[in-house]
Amino acid sequence: MNIGLIAHDSKKKLMQNFCIAYRGILNKHELYATGTTGRLIEEVTNLNVHKYLAGHLGGQQQLASQIEHNDMDMVIYLRDPLHPKKHEPDVNDVVRLCDIYNIPFATNLATAELLIKALDRGDLEWREAYR
Repeated sequence: MNIGLIAHDSKKKLMQNFCIAYRGILNKHELYATGTTGRLIEEVTNLNVHKYLAGHLGGQQQLASQIEHNDMDMVIYLRDPLHPKKHEPDVNDVVRLCDIYNIPFATNLATAELLIKALDRGDLEWREAYR
């Protein structure tokens, strides 16, 4: 499965910790992340991450394109709702596309953990048929 990983600056450490905790599950899948997030994940987990550009330089649009081509199976986007970014419309694009293409999507740690555990149980295998 292809998993997209994005984190706002204030959530990057949380994303690193999430990936450390679920490294055993994540290493069975293809990981895609915006530039800085991907580099930080690789540094602490030794997982292989396909890195897009930094989010504000077009990385979110690259992820959106992959979603539009039905080439993403799940997205974890740890965002900071208290400190919106200038490129917030890009966030809304990813949310909208995940809704259109039925891509499981998490914006917080609780939902991310539910999705990753569902992935491990095989609950998301329907995505293979959907593609």
